[in-house]
Amino acid sequence: MNRPATSHATTVLYAAPDDEARPCADAAPEAPVEAAIVRRGALRRLVNRFSTLGLIGLVIVVFWLGVAFIGPLVAPYKGGAVTSTEIFGLYSAAHPLGTDYLGRDMLSRVLYGTQYTVGLALASTLLASCIGTFFGLLAAVSGRWVDETLSRLFDALISIPSKVLALVVIAAFGSSVPMLIMVAALAYIPGAFRISRSLAVNLMTLEYVQVAKARGEGLFYIARVEVLPNMIHPMLADFGLRFVFIVLLLSGLSFLGLGVQPPNADWGSLVRENIGGLAEGAPAVLMPAVAIATLTIGVNLLIDSLRRRGARAHGGGK
Repeated sequence: MNRPATSHATTVLYAAPDDEARPCADAAPEAPVEAAIVRRGALRRLVNRFSTLGLIGLVIVVFWLGVAFIGPLVAPYKGGAVTSTEIFGLYSAAHPLGTDYLGRDMLSRVLYGTQYTVGLALASTLLASCIGTFFGLLAAVSGRWVDETLSRLFDALISIPSKVLALVVIAAFGSSVPMLIMVAALAYIPGAFRISRSLAVNLMTLEYVQVAKARGEGLFYIARVEVLPNMIHPMLADFGLRFVFIVLLLSGLSFLGLGVQPPNADWGSLVRENIGGLAEGAPAVLMPAVAIATLTIGVNLLIDSLRRRGARAHGGGK
């Protein structure tokens, strides 16, 4: 009589884990599906964030930033290696962008030069925007005398044309990578100061800033918490514009022989040293110019999209 009961108990004992394990086995395939849905949603939000032209600009900018980081690693030849006896060679399988005036591979030269063009311009723009924004906020939240002193100082500096200032400083102190960064930043700090000060002065008149003052908040708190976050979009657009200006400034200096010095070269240097092939339509002089054009156009498309999005958000906030 006990045997059937024992058999039934044994059946229940071994059936229970199977029943409990079945939902886990069924749920396992759902994890990749959920991850794919999350990735699709993030991609859709990114696409909706930018216009079509903005996405094109974003792709171009991300492409050149990636090339600046990994360009030398994927270059088929060393940057200064002579790889062909043919000067100003045309497109070929061995040299997809042709060869330069010494027979060096232009694809490798452009990939190596991206580090200098993008890297120097990015460092100079960051320096100029950060310093200009700091002094702009300081002038806006401080008293009248600090504002007047800083404004007159930067007004005097902005009256000097950027190329003239760069030529004078480099002629006096020589050309080097740190000097190029400092000169380009110095030339565009006043513009960043004027934009940031104008934005901050307008924000300082708004009610929530007056409430913060009435609460007894310090100037540093007001500048960091109340003012700076509300001027991010315009300052990002200004950052992009300054980046384009500095790319053109540094390329112009290199074209004049005052920028990046041999054996290194940025895109402006590549145009200058291969200018003799212009009459022949050599790729060696066309490809660096195309690279400069695509980078500046891509940045402009991206910052236009950011500016319009910021304007829509500001309008919606009202």
